[in-house]
Amino acid sequence: MPGGGVGLVATADTARIEAPVTLKAYMMCAFAAFGGIFFGYDSGYINGVLGMPYFINLYTGLDKDEPRFQKGAEPGPDGFSLPSWQKSLIVSVLSAGTFFGALMAGDIADFTGRRTTIILGCVVFCIGVVLQTASTTYGLMVAGRLVAGFGIGFVSAIIILYMSEIAPKKVRGAIVSGYQFCITIGILLASCVNYGTQNYTTSASYRIPVALQMLWAIILAVGLFFLPETPRYFVKRGKIDRAAQVLGRLRGQPRDSEFVQTELAEIVANHEYELQVIPQGNYFSSWANCFKGSLFEQKSNLRRTILGTSLQMMQQWTGINFIFYFGTTFFQQLGTISNPFLISLITTLVNVCSTPISFWTIERFGRRPLLIYGALGMLICEFIVAIAGTVDGENPRTVKAEISFICIYIFFFASTWGPGAWVVIGEIFPLPIRSRGVALSTASNWLWNCIITVITPYMVGADQGNMGAKVFFVWGSLCVGCFIYAYFLVPETKGLSLEQVDRMLEETTPRNSSKWVPHSTFAAEMGLTEKGMLADEIVEDVERKGSVV
Repeated sequence: MPGGGVGLVATADTARIEAPVTLKAYMMCAFAAFGGIFFGYDSGYINGVLGMPYFINLYTGLDKDEPRFQKGAEPGPDGFSLPSWQKSLIVSVLSAGTFFGALMAGDIADFTGRRTTIILGCVVFCIGVVLQTASTTYGLMVAGRLVAGFGIGFVSAIIILYMSEIAPKKVRGAIVSGYQFCITIGILLASCVNYGTQNYTTSASYRIPVALQMLWAIILAVGLFFLPETPRYFVKRGKIDRAAQVLGRLRGQPRDSEFVQTELAEIVANHEYELQVIPQGNYFSSWANCFKGSLFEQKSNLRRTILGTSLQMMQQWTGINFIFYFGTTFFQQLGTISNPFLISLITTLVNVCSTPISFWTIERFGRRPLLIYGALGMLICEFIVAIAGTVDGENPRTVKAEISFICIYIFFFASTWGPGAWVVIGEIFPLPIRSRGVALSTASNWLWNCIITVITPYMVGADQGNMGAKVFFVWGSLCVGCFIYAYFLVPETKGLSLEQVDRMLEETTPRNSSKWVPHSTFAAEMGLTEKGMLADEIVEDVERKGSVV
């Protein structure tokens, strides 16, 4: 038995390092993607709530029936809406909480486990939702969103790590893409709820959308109680026997089967290799390991950390959350749309229907082509929207054309950068720094989410910059950067195990990565016995070092 004095069966055959997987095992991996509903529902519900008449009246004292707010009145900065500073803080404070929550999650996941950290995030999130639901004042709403942000930070950082570590390599991209799909489902659910409660004349108009968030947290937390921890977490902690047990459960195989032992041997050998390259130390040195190596060395931890954090930054630079956070109020400001809530619902439907395409394309064409051509499609659509809105923005037909291209832009994002960025950050980090690397990358996403949600109301608010459609010049220009970035810096990881990705990043460049083929296993390089077993001293060393985090 692993960890019990008997070695692990290993192989030098790169095609045999992963066990076959049953349908039940696939479903176990896919359920974890449900955590995306957190992120999505919050993006969708706050978008609508900020435009609800009752909510605006409660927080500003304005009455929509006043003559100055009637249709045909002279437009001006003092319209029936929340001030830009209030919208900015209400939306961005959650992103601030998620930034710090994601950073904390990496440590917690290494000490208590990936699954436990996600469940803890659900509990913290529910506390924040209770505060928001009870709020009738600005301060309590902001406090509730800050607390909920910490919970979402835990979940969003570690759910990607959890899925990447348990999913089979052949469908890892599709399963992690399911996280983005659940984000879109969450946005859609929130839009539907907002559409149904928008005209309520009581606090139920915003309390119903807010309180429903707890349902998704409860479903995820309860479900995770019945799912196993990741085998790679147990390898990191030196518990090889437990790793064999959960890997067998995940692959639908007996824990002592040759399939399970071979896959586990490769994970153990890779971890031992990484520990030899950069030895573990105390708490602070383990964080410092994320930034070791040269920026110009492809395999360095620093290069991988910058790749993960900048990729998530670029995902926010596409401007997609401008639509999902502020779309309703933006469509209201265009002045020619009779029902902005309906338009927001349509854009959300486009998002939902487009994302499943990535389940097939990300495994058929790969991560790199999707990010390159997705950025190209987005920048073209955004410049068209910006030019049309600037030249003839008062024409209802032009506005309809703008909305059409916004929908096409959402299609490109949802089928490429939406899932692609999450998939890549779950694959590029070696096991010793994986939890912290993914946490840093997710924190980067939320940091830039926060920055964008702070500045956007000032860019487009009628009482501030009032850029209108010109804001798409900004998003289009940033997407040019995304296109260049994806071409020169994003590697292809399709069809490789996490351990093979580690080797690929050492041996090739991003532009040549799609041609790289695995040529050996870590088990063969670290030490195979004549009987085809992983050397006992490797297993023993990993078990001994498991107490060092």
